[in-house]
Amino acid sequence: MITSPQPRYRGIFPVAPTTFTEAGALDLDSQKRCIDFMIDAGSDGICILANFSEQFVLSDEEREILTRSILEHVAGRVPVIVTTTHFGTKICAERSRRAQDMGAAMLMVMPPYHGATFRVSEQQIYEFYARLSDAVNIPIMIQDAPASGTVLSAAFLARMAREIEHIAYFKIETAGAAAKLRDLIRLGGTAVEGPWDGEEAITLLPDLDAGATGSMTGGAYPDGIRPIIEAHRAGEHDKAFALYQQWLPLINYENRQAGLLAAKTLMKEGGVIACEAPRHPLPALHPETRAGLIATAERLDPLVLRWAR
Repeated sequence: MITSPQPRYRGIFPVAPTTFTEAGALDLDSQKRCIDFMIDAGSDGICILANFSEQFVLSDEEREILTRSILEHVAGRVPVIVTTTHFGTKICAERSRRAQDMGAAMLMVMPPYHGATFRVSEQQIYEFYARLSDAVNIPIMIQDAPASGTVLSAAFLARMAREIEHIAYFKIETAGAAAKLRDLIRLGGTAVEGPWDGEEAITLLPDLDAGATGSMTGGAYPDGIRPIIEAHRAGEHDKAFALYQQWLPLINYENRQAGLLAAKTLMKEGGVIACEAPRHPLPALHPETRAGLIATAERLDPLVLRWAR
């Protein structure tokens, strides 16, 4: 297994939810408390404007407001990854330059896609990321997720890592993630600076075994995920397994039941944010699903339920 000996970023980089009022407006006060909690809970860094941030219901103006407000509030306490995904190469590059200028440490970008059927060829994807790399001077993470409906082979990802300057990190969320991570590391070598896990940590342990050096999860309990990663990194695999076994019911509840609303629900329950509502047309959690999520979390006593008390 050959990976970059000193990756710039590793560990737990959870996704920050976007906080709204009951009327659907941005709630920047809650947003700042959310960020403060995530830092206090042990996040090595934070990702904003991701799919679990409901990025697809935000206007361009709101994206700018959130990026600037959050980066100014973080003020360098932890590195921040800004998601700048867009189908258009020029628009994605412009978004990315603005995020970089505001202080983003890294960019996360999905391959170009729109709806269920609009896709481009592998060559066009390569050119998309090459032009994006030319526009910035910070690392780019390719998000390889089923939501894009785009097949990105390990060989293709490794080729981009070797040939495109700022392509260095990869968030692998497809089925069989551990096998793909192994292939990516083998084929890309030291050009693959950051092979990362995603999917709310539902595949975290096998992905760490495969060589993942970072994980991007939901934002509610980095204090539960970080010790698993650190124990594994230290070679304490039995401890990592025991910790993962302990937190897996909550991880599963988020991944398979509550989805992107899990973090906001737990943050609202703990008094971190004022409102857990998603932006319409996303529905609220079913009351029984919400109750099950809270009950599962309470068995673990995560910081999110007591940080604001």
